[in-house]
Amino acid sequence: MEIRPGRPEEADTMVEFQLKMAKETEGIRLDRATVAAGVRAVFADPRKGRYWVAEEDGQVAASLLVTPEWSDWGNATVWWIQSLYVREAHRRQGVFRMMFEHLRRLVEADDGLLGLRLYVAANNAAAQRAYEAVGMDCRRYRTYEWLK
Repeated sequence: MEIRPGRPEEADTMVEFQLKMAKETEGIRLDRATVAAGVRAVFADPRKGRYWVAEEDGQVAASLLVTPEWSDWGNATVWWIQSLYVREAHRRQGVFRMMFEHLRRLVEADDGLLGLRLYVAANNAAAQRAYEAVGMDCRRYRTYEWLK
């Protein structure tokens, strides 16, 4: 399994992953055109974020999006992990762990990076267990939001 940056020609895969993830985890049907435009916007403007993929035998097995957030408290950037999706055939095989460890090593090696964060649907117990298994916790913060 190779962990590497996503490529613009893989945008359709990211779109499919996001449509599936929203349906599986929250029962939401996203608008394909909106998601496609959002994915392509990331590839067009690297300041928005960066996709990472896990590839095996020439197939993208998983992807996630890392978006930056400036921390004035830490004088460094925190990477938010978003849009994580692992193909069903590759689940429970440590794919997320490999991706997380790759990102963690990048953060540890860069003084301008402070850490990794993510949010998870409150009812997604399987994902919560996976995040706890790599050493993440939710003791300090809870995420609240308002979206139009």
